[in-house]
Amino acid sequence: MNIAGEFQLSGLPWDSPERLHLMVEAMRLAFADARQYVADMATNPAPLDWLLSDAYAAERRKLIHANSAMQPPDYGSPIRSSDTVYLSVVDGYGNACSFINSLYTGFGTGIVAQGTGVFLQSRGALFSLEAGHPNELAPNKRPYHTIIPAMATRDGDLWASFGVMGGFMQPQGHFQVISAMLDDGLNPQEALNRPRWCLEDGTGGSVLALEDGIPVKTMARLAELGHRVRTVSGAGRGLFGDGQIIRAEGGVLYGGSDPRKDGLTAAF
Repeated sequence: MNIAGEFQLSGLPWDSPERLHLMVEAMRLAFADARQYVADMATNPAPLDWLLSDAYAAERRKLIHANSAMQPPDYGSPIRSSDTVYLSVVDGYGNACSFINSLYTGFGTGIVAQGTGVFLQSRGALFSLEAGHPNELAPNKRPYHTIIPAMATRDGDLWASFGVMGGFMQPQGHFQVISAMLDDGLNPQEALNRPRWCLEDGTGGSVLALEDGIPVKTMARLAELGHRVRTVSGAGRGLFGDGQIIRAEGGVLYGGSDPRKDGLTAAF
């Protein structure tokens, strides 16, 4: 979001190739850094202050060109099938819980905690086997992972409790629904209903999946810009993740739910 912050996305139609191109390129750069630096903070703390700084975002933003898709980007150099359930709950006092739980693969590790019926997750699969990598497999470390229960504040107050599921779709879904609400003024349900895009394996060189509902002209133009596009419709839309949002506006709570895997939407 920092990288895309200077692009004035609100001035471009949400489904235009220009806007989607800029958002996708910003996501490619973010994934390149996440893959390199996000690891167990106790053993290999990521340089978060710099990664999230305006100065670093400006530096990375220079790599984005309006008329061409970048080659798979390298990570920056700051200073020297899954089973996932997400829920968001807010009570009458304004207390909120943003909760997510995931096995990562279908049955996780395949190991059940004795006497509980609870499968243990398998997100250790996201360690790197590259020697010397910050996310290198080692004892007493937590791996890079994609679990992101989210909250957003405005002027010091809780503004939204939200989450989008789907492995590497999670940060991409968050980026898109936040942009829809902030840049376009959509309510939570409208933001969740909007067709999405997805860099399929969370890397800069991955295929760009485009959900049915994005204009064909936009898809064609993105392909012309160098993106490896793939159209997704029907049951395959589960790729773009389910989601929930509860947002406070003027003392009123607005919510949206998006069971995309079932082809359904519901507002509350």
